[in-house]
Amino acid sequence: MGLAAAATAAVLVVPAVANAAPGTPNSGNGSVDQTLNSLLDALAGGGKPTPSATATTQLLVATGKDASDTTGTLTGYERAGTGDWKIVIEPVKAFFGSQGQGEPKDNVPRTPSGTFALDQAFGRKANPGTKMPYRQVTAKDWWDSDMKSPTYNTLVTKDHKPSADAENLYNMGPVYDYAVNIAHNAARTPGKASAIFLHVTNNQPTEGCVGVPEATMVKILTWLDPAKSPKITIGVNAQAPTGDAAGAEPPEQKNSPNGGVGILGGIAESLLNLIPKALGTITQS
Repeated sequence: MGLAAAATAAVLVVPAVANAAPGTPNSGNGSVDQTLNSLLDALAGGGKPTPSATATTQLLVATGKDASDTTGTLTGYERAGTGDWKIVIEPVKAFFGSQGQGEPKDNVPRTPSGTFALDQAFGRKANPGTKMPYRQVTAKDWWDSDMKSPTYNTLVTKDHKPSADAENLYNMGPVYDYAVNIAHNAARTPGKASAIFLHVTNNQPTEGCVGVPEATMVKILTWLDPAKSPKITIGVNAQAPTGDAAGAEPPEQKNSPNGGVGILGGIAESLLNLIPKALGTITQS
């Protein structure tokens, strides 16, 4: 679900973290304040880890102001041995689905909201040095999105298209020069959306993926380490759409501290409100 389907939204301008003055929530060394630190701890611990699960110490956070927004900001954090989080991937503009964020559904260009593991990496280009499982794809590699297929929501290598609905990962072009799977539907439940990746942007909204600049994708891949149980949190500061189009009636959700409603509840909204304070004011132009 990687290619764009709508016009580019307003550009987000994020001041460099290194310009923050000492004593602000983020200083030049990338440290975050205690409130944001606690929120990142909560997000990294999201879901129901198994007893043998490794604690998450790498977390990407992709946020937008409203559920309908097609752009936002992605930042990468890592938790040190002291338990404190630091910024290691400075904030960049990120593209979301052409219907924004919310409940994932097949054939609906909407980016899933929540906290998800990052597992399989792949790309048309050679492995840039990632520790993640990486496959350099060819024209024989497909991602199967056929809800009736036994290989639904998996990477399949075949000489021919494996099902009625499958993306050729090589022929999709530069957006898949580098990518990593967002494991939002690890159970591979038909209808819950397939082929949701973090990948190279073509500077347009996606079909449900998260798109960032190629240079950032390279930084992310060389940073990610499966031993650190990397995850991505995707959240908005507004009620998230759940139907086939924005504006459809949403399910009941947790009220936020500021009176709004968000698919991640108060944690994501508080985090979103803190990020501009920590990184500098985000403005639209």
